Amino acid sequence: MKTFRDTAPPFWSTRYGIAAGVTTDNVVARSLELYGEWAEHETILLSGLIEEGQTVLEFGGDFAAHALWMARVVGPQGEVHVAEPRRILFQQACANVAINGLGNVFTHPVWLGRGKGTSSLGTLLPGHAAGTDEKVRLATVDSLKLDALHLLKVNQPYALVDVLAGAGETIRTHRPLIYARLSGLDVAQAEVDAIKALGYRVWSHVPYLFNNENHAGVGANIFPGMVQQNMIAAPADSRFEFAERLEL
Repeated sequence: MKTFRDTAPPFWSTRYGIAAGVTTDNVVARSLELYGEWAEHETILLSGLIEEGQTVLEFGGDFAAHALWMARVVGPQGEVHVAEPRRILFQQACANVAINGLGNVFTHPVWLGRGKGTSSLGTLLPGHAAGTDEKVRLATVDSLKLDALHLLKVNQPYALVDVLAGAGETIRTHRPLIYARLSGLDVAQAEVDAIKALGYRVWSHVPYLFNNENHAGVGANIFPGMVQQNMIAAPADSRFEFAERLEL
């Protein structure tokens, strides 16, 4: 009889550390398994924007793929906070944080929005598959009471407007950069407008999912022509300027 140990997926060697292998039923896991990285063009842009000793908050764990990188960048004096409300994905992110010994990464099993309490993924995510719903705990960015915040990174779709609504005090105090994935044509304008209303300028970032110089050196592109519709935002009165990108 096969045991769990016999059938468990192997560990993956990624660009920024070891990742526990998981079922490759989504694009993030497939990319980590095949290329040893995920959305590397995001980190290329952000690498010039965050520094040692800074604090980053990421909503949407993505198996801690980018948290492993950010933990290196901010160093032992910095902090990386990862919010992931879905139970199994949260546990998988925690596993990767733990096996890499990242004492500067803090994980939060919450959905970041404008209130508190509980809700269901079916309510929070349009088109969420029926029969796989689960209850998740709600929290605001402000309730985390971060001592500093230099980058707010939102990976979770259909969440940005509510995240910002629950982050008013934090954003007014710390004026972080904001990097987010747009959720689609139906809500993209509202997401951009919500950031601008905070006194920010917003630029487009459209990174390809495939990286020719991926960590595993694999030439096959399983994401042909696929890009993410992202944006980078900075306070209007800050030193940041992305002149090579389309301002929204």
